[in-house]
Amino acid sequence: MYAKLQAAQQDCTLKQVVEDALREFFHTTAWNGYPVKLETVTGAGLKPGVNLDDGRSLNNIMDGC
Repeated sequence: MYAKLQAAQQDCTLKQVVEDALREFFHTTAWNGYPVKLETVTGAGLKPGVNLDDGRSLNNIMDGC
């Protein structure tokens, strides 16, 4: 909710607010060099009709959340 308010105040998309926040986080957080292990779970898999090579389509999907 706060991120949507921030996006409205800055006249930008929610995706841009999230990207800026992540960029700032990784810029100010020291990386210790250890590999990152990500937990994976089973699920329905990829969303039908999503082309991971189509940036515009991905932006539309992410902005629609």
